[in-house]
Amino acid sequence: MHFIIGLGNPGKEYQETRHNVGFMVLDELARRNQAAFRSAKYAAVQTKIHIDNKPVLLIKPTTYMNLSGTAVQALASFYKLDDYSTMLIVVDDFHLPFGTIRLRPDGSAAGQKGLKSIIENLKTQQIPRLRIGIGNSFHSAVNHVLSPFSSSEKKDLPFVISFAADAAESFVVSGLGPTMNQFNKHILDSST
Repeated sequence: MHFIIGLGNPGKEYQETRHNVGFMVLDELARRNQAAFRSAKYAAVQTKIHIDNKPVLLIKPTTYMNLSGTAVQALASFYKLDDYSTMLIVVDDFHLPFGTIRLRPDGSAAGQKGLKSIIENLKTQQIPRLRIGIGNSFHSAVNHVLSPFSSSEKKDLPFVISFAADAAESFVVSGLGPTMNQFNKHILDSST
């Protein structure tokens, strides 16, 4: 089974913020499969879908971003996972310009506190991640990630979310290497 974990903050006040693009991608994957999220045994909501006949569990931790690792560690324990190659973390990244997608097999958290929490709890950096650029023109990182997208970004956001969902599906079907080759890019220049 594959596990796609989207990071974000629960609650209506965070729903449309930059920090919640991970949740938005999972909502798009669930929508494509007419699936509904329900509470899980670990601190998360989840739904099971199939991508190219492969079972995939979509998971949204409900611990708030900075404690995402506690939910992911509980999930890993519940499913007795010790190899995270079938797990994909979908997360915002303020180091990347809006409209840029980057998949990586491993690495540091690069300042992303949800990813940092996961790395600390699982005690490894060997966790595939899909990073979605949320823009990097800001004075305060905290205010930026918790702010809504600008009106011009909101026009392109559905395309970015759909492209990231395509990348997540490709991860399941084709694996990380081919998916990185196809999806690691800035996508907005070619869409205009």
